Amino acid sequence: MFGIQPIHILIILVVALLVFGASRLPEIGRGMGRAISEFRKGTKEMTENLVEEAKKSPDTAGPIPSPNPPASPTVKGNFCNQCGTANPPEARFCSNCGSQLPPKAG
Repeated sequence: MFGIQPIHILIILVVALLVFGASRLPEIGRGMGRAISEFRKGTKEMTENLVEEAKKSPDTAGPIPSPNPPASPTVKGNFCNQCGTANPPEARFCSNCGSQLPPKAG
């Protein structure tokens, strides 16, 4: 387990005993156990929610918008292939997402 050998665990327990004392170690152990239990419970709930969302049909999610809207012939400029944003004709990078614009034709 994580490359820890039994002697390492024994040394950690002895140091914890010296630092916290014998009366506090059971309280600390209970607290750590509860924390681990709550973490497992939370991850299980989150996993179940993700599985439920994945099982939902795509019809209930609605239509998926097109990432590249059709270019309007009346608007001059460069259109980004990533987000579809119109940019000035002299622009080399998209003003919205920062991706490189396609080279100018002609």
